[in-house]
Amino acid sequence: MSLYDYERSKKLEGEPFYGLIMAAMRRADTDNMGKLEGLFPEVWDELHARYHAPGGVLEEDQVLGPDGECPHCGETDCRCHEEVGS
Repeated sequence: MSLYDYERSKKLEGEPFYGLIMAAMRRADTDNMGKLEGLFPEVWDELHARYHAPGGVLEEDQVLGPDGECPHCGETDCRCHEEVGS
């Protein structure tokens, strides 16, 4: 590690924690990947699943249409995603 690494880390403040872990997993060498996978197995499982899913979208994700409509019911103010994502 270096001063450069430290300075770069400051620029990442405010980013979502699990997003940072996934990014670290993408960049990790074999040894560090093993450590990260051991510490965050559920994050690794999700990263692996999203990597192999079209567009990174999983079945349980709610992806809104171009007008903000729910893909399940077509409404813009629905609550059905709460059931789908649970």
